[in-house]
Amino acid sequence: MSAADETSPSGDRRARANVLRLAAAQALAGANASVVFATGAIIGSTLSPDPALTTVPISVFVVGQAAGTLPVGWLSRRHGRRAAFMAGGGCGVLAGLLAATALLLQSFPLYCLATLCAGLYASAVQSFRFAAADGASAAFRPKALSWVMAGGVFAGVLGPQLVTWTMELWSPNLFVVSYLAQAGVALVAMAVLSGVDLPRPAPAELARGRPLPTIIRQPSFIVAVVCGVVSYTLMNLVMTSAPLAMRMCGLPLSASNGAIQWHIVAMYAPSFFTGSLIARFGARQVVAAGLLLTGAAAMTGLSGLSAAHFSAGLILLGLGWNLGFVGASALVLEAHRPEERNKVQSFNDFLVFGTMAVGSFWSGHLLVTLGWAAVNWVVFPPVALALVVLAASGLLRRRVPAVW
Repeated sequence: MSAADETSPSGDRRARANVLRLAAAQALAGANASVVFATGAIIGSTLSPDPALTTVPISVFVVGQAAGTLPVGWLSRRHGRRAAFMAGGGCGVLAGLLAATALLLQSFPLYCLATLCAGLYASAVQSFRFAAADGASAAFRPKALSWVMAGGVFAGVLGPQLVTWTMELWSPNLFVVSYLAQAGVALVAMAVLSGVDLPRPAPAELARGRPLPTIIRQPSFIVAVVCGVVSYTLMNLVMTSAPLAMRMCGLPLSASNGAIQWHIVAMYAPSFFTGSLIARFGARQVVAAGLLLTGAAAMTGLSGLSAAHFSAGLILLGLGWNLGFVGASALVLEAHRPEERNKVQSFNDFLVFGTMAVGSFWSGHLLVTLGWAAVNWVVFPPVALALVVLAASGLLRRRVPAVW
């Protein structure tokens, strides 16, 4: 698709068709993360040699997600996005098979390897949102991005329900069938993605574009990264700890499965209208609202330890993540030219998920040593920092618009 097509609504026909496939793939592939987050801490507490290591499998998932971002960007740039999607899908199938084997063998290292592969798969899934904007007009890009992420609503239902329906089918081997089912769902997602119409980059396009250091020094890119890092890292920090915290409070497994399910639904349901909110109010205002909701989630977590408190806090956390992360992703789209998209988007995701990996490793230790309240108190300083950065960027943008 030509550059002219990307600036004209007439070029949106192909983009809309791709959005439908990518949204369907998001619904299926998103179940990968849902299964890991619903079961990872619980399996970790069963298999790990030390209670402080219970959330390590989820942290390894996040490491895989960070480690996969740059290879996904390279594959997309050299061989097209579809090749990157197929490679990611293969990692998803492998993740399910390895996890099932690890549970049968009661092997903690093998389960961690499985979640690493699941993280590599997730890095490819995260690029769906940017792929939706390829070839879209400037007016349609925020909507395309958010509509693809709306597929996560169905992933939020599919993943936890997949666990609930299958976790005891191979008794007493809890969750084995859940991961076998996840591998099957990854195969179906690959079939859907095979029809996405995203042509490979032309050789001339690979040689164009500014150097990456020049791009990432832009104030607009820095703001996008700070907001994306804070939104995703805090969401992951709290969500990773929540199922284990609920278990420590004596709440049943069904309660934690339900809380995670509604959290994931809240993460993606706003995507049906987040793009329209960005178009109407601007990405920065939407990000600010998301950060405030994340702070409200932490306040809810501090107010009580009932199942209702956990569920309400996780729902607010999901809503805050959606507005914050989708808004930050829209800011990334403003910070690069079409020929720079793959390297800039993958570098952004590397920074976001790399920082998230550090927070994820810290979450288990924080919960076990200091408790659930400490996990929630940690939320407030980064939220305040991101809000200050947003406010300062708004002032600078009005005073020195040429820089932006």
